[in-house]
Amino acid sequence: MTSNVTQPATRAEIDVCVSEVGPRDGLQSIQRTMPTEAKIRWIEALAAAGLREIEVGSFVSAKRLPQMADAADVVRAACRIPGLEVLALAPNARYAALAMAAGVHRVTMPVSASRSHSQRNVNMTPEEAVEQVRQACAHRDQSGSARRQAVEVGISTAFGCTIEGPVPEDWVMELAVRLAEAGADSIGLSDGSGYANPAQVRRMFTRLRREIGDLAGAAHLHNTRGQGLANVVAALDAGVTTFDASQAGLGGCPYAPGATGNIVTEDLVFLLESMGLRTGVDIGRLLEARKVLADALPGEPLYGYVAEAGLPKGFRPASEQRDAG
Repeated sequence: MTSNVTQPATRAEIDVCVSEVGPRDGLQSIQRTMPTEAKIRWIEALAAAGLREIEVGSFVSAKRLPQMADAADVVRAACRIPGLEVLALAPNARYAALAMAAGVHRVTMPVSASRSHSQRNVNMTPEEAVEQVRQACAHRDQSGSARRQAVEVGISTAFGCTIEGPVPEDWVMELAVRLAEAGADSIGLSDGSGYANPAQVRRMFTRLRREIGDLAGAAHLHNTRGQGLANVVAALDAGVTTFDASQAGLGGCPYAPGATGNIVTEDLVFLLESMGLRTGVDIGRLLEARKVLADALPGEPLYGYVAEAGLPKGFRPASEQRDAG
């Protein structure tokens, strides 16, 4: 592990948590496989920039996603980074148990509100996916681990589905309640299909908090149709304080045709910091982490307005704005 990895800011020292999903969502969405050592260097560079939580991989069939075959090794390496919350995705209870055994701090499980997308993504109905979450939570509670490993859920296609079109909001909220009853520690809403608009995002996250209270979790928003950062602002208005993003905009759901384009981490951090919201992330070091990615995946398209245009003259991060104020 590199020596320049510093302790990330604590939750009390930031206003908004940027949760990096590139090593999982980004890498599983491209055809090439990044070497394990390069993944670890990238994760270390992201942590050195101040990101306090990173989703480092998926525990899935290596035949289905060979890009994620080294997930356990990556988790073990990432868990050695001081202060970093290590997350990994698992599509069912069996893989969630494997993720916990590898040492993750939190397991993220996808539950799709769209029946067609659920079948394509995890080969289950939404109701069966909820039952898998229930089983994963039971395993968590019975494991006897000294450190409680959280089970988090992102409700996929919450704002619309590339296959089915509109998804009833009442059904999304019913799913959220069922997941809360199943024992999930946090339940967020995901727009992997890129359907969401700001009014919808504000309305649904406001309702989600009303339905399940403090269990309401992160926003996973894509920029497929150019509304990603506008949707972030709407979610902020609704009280969301954790946002997923992917460095250089890597990633998109392979089971939602045409749905590419995660929010770019660098652009999200710039947006939040320029609004006076502390993220604990050093944008300069975050931009440097792109070099690790570019070296490991030469020729892979990397996106981001901040990376292209640079920081504006006189830009000050939120912490400096407060010190000056």
